[in-house]
Amino acid sequence: MRTREGGRIVDEAAVIARVRAGEPEAYAELVRAHTGLALRAAAALGAGADAEDVVQQAFFKAYCSLGRFRDGAAFKPWLLSIVANETRNTVRTAVRQRTLAGREAALVEAEPLIPESTDPAAAALEVERRTALLTALEGLGEDHRLVVTYRYLLEMDESETAQALGWPRGTVKSRLNRALRKLGRLLPDFEPRERSGESEGAESTADGADGADLNGRRGRKTRGGGDEHG
Repeated sequence: MRTREGGRIVDEAAVIARVRAGEPEAYAELVRAHTGLALRAAAALGAGADAEDVVQQAFFKAYCSLGRFRDGAAFKPWLLSIVANETRNTVRTAVRQRTLAGREAALVEAEPLIPESTDPAAAALEVERRTALLTALEGLGEDHRLVVTYRYLLEMDESETAQALGWPRGTVKSRLNRALRKLGRLLPDFEPRERSGESEGAESTADGADGADLNGRRGRKTRGGGDEHG
């Protein structure tokens, strides 16, 4: 698998092979390529001020587990599954409660999602909409919140989401479908952005949600009905 680091492509398989062959310093390439996303994941999942510590621990555990990493697998969802586990452990043992405002601030600081060239008014509106989305996510159960976070806040495809969460793809589809229906009631203007090349994505009209835009443009209503339990 390949990923982009700055302006160049990182061959993840080649880097992992170098580390396994006794070149541990090569691991820094994977760290640089995935730190921003890992920080966003930790922040979105509730790590708050501990996001950096969570990510450092996740990279350390991933490094120690490279000997068991399956050849040909994608590194990103595997890493994010470790980030998710570390975040859960951190949240469970935390003394203080993380607030929504703190989570949003951590998300914004971790890695800008809005290009610097964007009109300031449009950027402010995007932040407002993302805050509204995070508020609505608090009204979902953990499984539904996780699947929406991975698919839309972290912009992972269905296969990556399934791998990161350790769920079958069918479970990702069904839980995402139910989560989007619940979000439609909590946040009427929310419409997920359709990902290109995913003809069977959970956001397709066949699965009950119309692909539009994470920015909140109102599209067709999602179909209701069905079991609401994940």
